[in-house]
Amino acid sequence: MATIAGVAVDTGHWIGGERVSSAGTFTDVSPIDERPLAEVASGGAAEAEAAVAAAHRAFPAWARTSREERARLLHAIADGVEKRIEDLAQVETHDNGALIRSHRRGVMPRVAHNFRFFADWLLNLGHDDFETRGHTNHVSWDPAGVCALITPWNAPLMLATWKIAPALAAGNTVVLKPAEWTPLTASLLADITAEAGLPDGVFNVVQGYGAQVGGPLTAHPDVRRISFTGSVPTARTIAAAAAPNLTPLSLELGGKSPLLVFADADLDLAVDLAVEQYDNAGQVCLAATRLLVESSVADEFTARFIEKASRLKQGDPRDEATDIGPQVHRKHFERVDGFVRRAKADGASALLGGGPNDDLGGLFYRPTLFANPGAEIVSEEVFGPVLTLQTFDTEGQAVAMANETKFGLAATVATGSPERAERVTARLVAGTVWVNCFFVRDLRAPFGGSRQSGVGREGGDWSFDFYCDLKNTVTAPWEK
Repeated sequence: MATIAGVAVDTGHWIGGERVSSAGTFTDVSPIDERPLAEVASGGAAEAEAAVAAAHRAFPAWARTSREERARLLHAIADGVEKRIEDLAQVETHDNGALIRSHRRGVMPRVAHNFRFFADWLLNLGHDDFETRGHTNHVSWDPAGVCALITPWNAPLMLATWKIAPALAAGNTVVLKPAEWTPLTASLLADITAEAGLPDGVFNVVQGYGAQVGGPLTAHPDVRRISFTGSVPTARTIAAAAAPNLTPLSLELGGKSPLLVFADADLDLAVDLAVEQYDNAGQVCLAATRLLVESSVADEFTARFIEKASRLKQGDPRDEATDIGPQVHRKHFERVDGFVRRAKADGASALLGGGPNDDLGGLFYRPTLFANPGAEIVSEEVFGPVLTLQTFDTEGQAVAMANETKFGLAATVATGSPERAERVTARLVAGTVWVNCFFVRDLRAPFGGSRQSGVGREGGDWSFDFYCDLKNTVTAPWEK
């Protein structure tokens, strides 16, 4: 057990409705001050095998459970989350360094909403029967089996429950492997699911490193779905492990999204959207880190941006007044700093920031804006508070620059012209495009990326299409 801000957290695995320890542990460190938070059970092949076996045993009964009962249990989990919002917010803030105010007001309420949404969507899931030469076609969504869910550290519980909720609603059982840098709220969620009455083995949590536990989990022949959010290199490793079993994959990967600011845009709004890209210390896959601004307004936009961004308060994420917290881990901090150092060596000019926050020390990195960026900094995902500024002269040039990347997760457009918005969005390569807004996310909409930003879509029917085996039953006319 560990105690985080007065909250008791069990650091064992959760397998088959029981807490399970391992011979080894790993140290979970808080990014706020780089002090140890907990010694966490570190799993491997044995724990992965045990979790999959428990989920496999639990699957037949859970798959037969009525939609109404599954929905009731998901709502009960949501009730449990809502009762523990403050506990979850405190633990996650200490564990991943994101703002306590965001966890309290948005992230943890969204965790509960994820369960409620998919519980309600399940009850209305269906397709009208249709006729073919007098024969009746009936489409059904059959549970697929054991789902291995591998989730990231930047919004650990919210992003995990985007996957857990539809997988459970569909009638599948789950083995969750949380990121080793941020495992603690997954453990609290296991407690909440047990208190809600979820049957043993339906939800399991195995902690540990990717190579040790993720490898055996994704290669397991009894795993019938794999959903992963993270980096492209790790996705390639997972895909290779899944290939011999032809296990279907859903991959939500990196991004290098653009924000296109046209001269006819509301510049105050455009600046607000741009500064918002520093949210979560830049550790957001959707962030529009490439600012593409029409030349005629670039100077004014830049001046307003620097003035507004300079007012952001960086500091302890447990303080409600803080706007930007630390990077999640020393290794990630050094990765971000490496990108910044190489960008400077390539001739980029830091108009804002450009290095660690020496006043705060630790893992705090100053919000940074580069002009004259080189090839690497505009093409590779930094995943930190680092933006680049480039200018364009024509609409066609803006679209070409926006699409000049191997990624295609999202894009944001600031313009005062509905006609321009329609033209530009139609040509952008992205899974989500926001016009004069950012990060408006509705679970009814498809979410995912194009190109190397991912495979598949989540949300609404798209989630159930992935987590189920779709069946069409064709019945000949019955003789009267």
